[in-house]
Amino acid sequence: MMDPRPVLIVTGLVQEARIATGPGMTVICSSSDPMQLRALLAEFDHSSIRGVISFGVAGGLDPELKSGAVVIATEVMGGDRRWTAAESLSDELIAGAGLGRQTVFRGGLVGVEKVVTGQAGKAALRSETGAVAVDMESHIAADFAHAAGLPFAALRVVSDPAHRALPELATTAIKPNGDVDLRKVMRGIARNPMVIRALVSTGRDFNRALRSLRGCRSFMLGSSSLSAAEV
Repeated sequence: MMDPRPVLIVTGLVQEARIATGPGMTVICSSSDPMQLRALLAEFDHSSIRGVISFGVAGGLDPELKSGAVVIATEVMGGDRRWTAAESLSDELIAGAGLGRQTVFRGGLVGVEKVVTGQAGKAALRSETGAVAVDMESHIAADFAHAAGLPFAALRVVSDPAHRALPELATTAIKPNGDVDLRKVMRGIARNPMVIRALVSTGRDFNRALRSLRGCRSFMLGSSSLSAAEV
């Protein structure tokens, strides 16, 4: 008999949470704050769900991945720890991704506590871990799933590719609820008008990633083969 419990979807941004919300899904949004995500999960009843999926955008580490590229994790790394993704759930996500004509890449994700903005930082992280992409939620979600004995998977779409250096303003102008602080953006532009070009490029990449993420949403509804025994 199919497990009627929902899947927990872990996101970092409000835009990601809006895409993920739907039947059979319980969505948590960290507002790109690892401490907040840990606090939310510490209070979450893991017996109310049948699995965990980290869902959202990521920074590219593999130079071959362009913005909009879909990554399904084979494993997640964080610090000196590694968590293997549940194979059946990952395979199901890959099979479903074909419905949206998406090209899917499989590889490792690495989780960090702060945004990696520069090309050099991304290259160093790639060299150190071998990961294809980086985000701020997957390692926390994987740790929660492992501790709860639940299957885990991660689907992430590259927003800023490896060659793109994120402007500092793009990473600091996020409100606690995940929305963009437009006043802070405008003040930053007033202080340094040269940042506009970088912000436009970042925004274009981000919008492309969100479109790709929306294309992944339809097949997530079919993620019903989770087994509590597969961790």
